[in-house]
Amino acid sequence: MGLFPKNRDLSRAPHEVELRVDASELRTRAADVDIRLDAFLVHYLTWRSRTSIQALIHDGFVHVDASTPDHPRGSGALAVETRPGRKLRHGTRVVVVIPEELRVPMLQPSSDELVVLFEDEAVLAVEKPANLAVHPSGRHLSDTLIQRVHARYGQGHELERGGAPRLCHRLDRETSGIVLVGKHPEAHANVMGQFERREVEKEYLAIVRGSPQGEGGAIDYPIGSSLASAVELKMSVLAEGLPSLTEWRVLERHPGCTLVACSPYTGRQHQIRVHLAAIGHPVVGDKLYGDDEELFQRGLDGTLTRADLRALGMPRQALHNHRVVFRSPASGETIEVTSALPADMAEYLERLG
Repeated sequence: MGLFPKNRDLSRAPHEVELRVDASELRTRAADVDIRLDAFLVHYLTWRSRTSIQALIHDGFVHVDASTPDHPRGSGALAVETRPGRKLRHGTRVVVVIPEELRVPMLQPSSDELVVLFEDEAVLAVEKPANLAVHPSGRHLSDTLIQRVHARYGQGHELERGGAPRLCHRLDRETSGIVLVGKHPEAHANVMGQFERREVEKEYLAIVRGSPQGEGGAIDYPIGSSLASAVELKMSVLAEGLPSLTEWRVLERHPGCTLVACSPYTGRQHQIRVHLAAIGHPVVGDKLYGDDEELFQRGLDGTLTRADLRALGMPRQALHNHRVVFRSPASGETIEVTSALPADMAEYLERLG
């Protein structure tokens, strides 16, 4: 879920934040969603305290649509809400207008740092560096990938069919590689449809710990939310999870690790990382699916020690979206885009010999 309106030019500082209550993100059933407005905003606006959020509500800066338990037959029109305890349900839209004095300072995104691998009238394929967030959220509000795209192709430019460009899929912040961008709404919808129908081919490069048996295979394990972890976003192999399939093959073997290519045929959260860890070969540098998930929280807090970094091997997870094949909405032609192994992963392998 994005924090900002879909067609907003994200090369500019935000004046409002748009959210929608989503039962899946709250880890409950849609019928069971019954959350206070202030608690909901604290969950997403992590750069603001609960007290400051309650002040925003009292001062009339928060707008809520009428489709809530209090007004179940509302039309969806937004109205100012001044009660922090107002209950929200699944699907409710909330817009926070950010007062001038509370706006988070934004780093100006640089379009010069945007690497474009492919472009036609409808689609961009851009290179996402490791440790760059794709969208503004939480602790990463400035200089994200979509903001760099908007700095070059935003609403201030002459776009053929209007509307700001939108990402067609996401990569984790630490993962590098190819991201597809729809330059206008029709192109975005077309490519998203290809993803939903599993018509887009993707191949990732990963450095994994150890030496897998055999030269390749298929990992066919269902994936769902981890029931044993304190980290909400962590996934795991679960019998009652969603069907998930990843094919892998060995490219190079090195002392203590292996470079593999992985093709996910389903799009589950963290799928490749979960599957590789499940067969005993987690991705090098993976703080969440390695031996100690506490490294994940220390990574968020910026408190990783030298010993932690030595244990990880690399300061980020060694996963790179290397190849994407899709059909251009503009020409109908099949387009193949590739991105070479990034320097940090190549250097890690070179050090091992």
